Amino acid sequence: MSRRDLHELLVVDGYNVIFKTPRYMDLAPEAADHSTSDPFGEARERLVADVAAYAQGRYEPVIVFDAANNVSDERPDFSRGGVRVIFSRTGETADEVIERLVTDSRHEMRAVTVITSDNTIRATVGGIPVTRIGSDVLISDVKALEEDARVANTERNYQHMTVADRLDPATRAKLDRLLGRG
Repeated sequence: MSRRDLHELLVVDGYNVIFKTPRYMDLAPEAADHSTSDPFGEARERLVADVAAYAQGRYEPVIVFDAANNVSDERPDFSRGGVRVIFSRTGETADEVIERLVTDSRHEMRAVTVITSDNTIRATVGGIPVTRIGSDVLISDVKALEEDARVANTERNYQHMTVADRLDPATRAKLDRLLGRG
């Protein structure tokens, strides 16, 4: 199977999305607080989970994080929940990685959606077959998915789970007659 037979590529500018909302930033301790060696670990994990839910078989999701200023390469690329996570190499920006992914997809004639609010990236990767979506749209869509899941879960919790409720009407009528209720 060629790459263009796969789902549309979804490229997410990771830290751009994280810095756009308290949903993720509330998980990251203040930059001055060095109580953890990775202050954005929890925020990245939540973003990966959110992107996995958002992609849901429609996209092949990739999140790119900028590691250009890292002093070590201890953040290897990995996949989790069907989401590929890429950290730029030391000395390379996430913008460069995103541009490369988009260019590669164009050469493969593969559709791409890029999620970022970075105007430079939006201008650089624009054009056919690239769709550009702002970080705030992703966040809004993820919140809507979360609300849909909450409502569905609430509805399931209110379903009656007695044996009588699970019986088909004919069997229930027989049981009622046997028990003298019918």
